[in-house]
Amino acid sequence: MQPFIGSVEIRRGALTRRGLARDHVALYRDVYVRRDIELTARIRAQAAWLSSGATLAGVSAAAVLGTKWLNPNMPAEIIRADRHAQAGIVVHTWQLGERETCRAGGAECTTPARTAFDLGRRYAAQVAVPVLDALMNATGVTREEVAVVIDAHPGFRGVANVRAVLDLVDGGAESPQESRLRLLLVEAGLPRPETQIVFRDLRIRVDLGWRRWKVAVEYDGVQHWSDARQRSWDIDRIALLEDAGWSVVRVSAEMMARPDVIAARVRAKLRAAGCPI
Repeated sequence: MQPFIGSVEIRRGALTRRGLARDHVALYRDVYVRRDIELTARIRAQAAWLSSGATLAGVSAAAVLGTKWLNPNMPAEIIRADRHAQAGIVVHTWQLGERETCRAGGAECTTPARTAFDLGRRYAAQVAVPVLDALMNATGVTREEVAVVIDAHPGFRGVANVRAVLDLVDGGAESPQESRLRLLLVEAGLPRPETQIVFRDLRIRVDLGWRRWKVAVEYDGVQHWSDARQRSWDIDRIALLEDAGWSVVRVSAEMMARPDVIAARVRAKLRAAGCPI
């Protein structure tokens, strides 16, 4: 169920005040959702737009644009001249250029390119890259489109940061951990891997890898260990890849706390395959 304005629903007879208080919770002033829903960043953003009528920005814009894996407990973000805001909403007074807003999820928000620009200039790579990967995956926005926004706002704070972050982004990532794994490998000085390599003859794909040296890196989420069918298929996939001459490095969530170990294992596989590192 979408957020709604409580007073409007009472006036039209869809709810009583008692029913509103009993079955719903206010996210922002006079904007409610059912108590039993799972709160998402998208719902929070839509509620903030209903309450403020202002353009959504940052993580809120990313949320209504379809970006996955956002923290629903982060404050909503809006752009307007008046900096006063109720609790749970962060107000920015950024200037917006022509064609830097759009409609998404029933709300007005910054475009995918402008949203990427604002997120990339404010956060370090470890935080920004997974979010921008997901934004690109959801919207199809390109680096070139974001670069146009960068060039249009040369005096904005964080422009150098967004340029550096943008160079690390890849919309092929299908989870935040895949993004972090790719970033870990690049920061270790390894060649930038290709994402989502498809083997059409084998009907499989791998998360990351280098076709030239036939080395793949797979991030195994919890389902790879807890689901018997998934675990069995993983064994078959690795066998198929090895039969095709590929080396595979598998990485678990626990291993992500040991980046040096991951980088060393991947480096060894690449060197054995002839990569000059």
